[in-house]
Amino acid sequence: MADPVIFTPDKGAYIRTNAWLAAVAMAGAMIVLWLIGNPYVWTGAPAGLAAIVIRAWYLASEELVATWQMTNTTLTGPGTRSVPLNQIEAVKTMGSFVQIVTKGGDKHLIKYQADPAATKAAIERAMA
Repeated sequence: MADPVIFTPDKGAYIRTNAWLAAVAMAGAMIVLWLIGNPYVWTGAPAGLAAIVIRAWYLASEELVATWQMTNTTLTGPGTRSVPLNQIEAVKTMGSFVQIVTKGGDKHLIKYQADPAATKAAIERAMA
């Protein structure tokens, strides 16, 4: 039996993902304020930024330790997540995430991968 493959979250990917989320939140907050006629549209930018910074800081201790392990037969994630490799229907990348879709329709995310394409390729190789 080969050693298990461990997929760990990458801090750089976590920061980049949250930076993009902050940019979207800042723009979104400014658009909402503009649409409702608020004369202080600019306040949406710091509000959106603050919201995402606080969220990222709060979730970092959980998200940056959530590892997935792949053996010859199973992909096991945080908590009780366990997916037999022969039950995986599709593997997709979405930004720094890799989405696993099972034949039963369940979806799982391997989050904040430094190289999501490499993670996807490793899973697909193991499925073959």
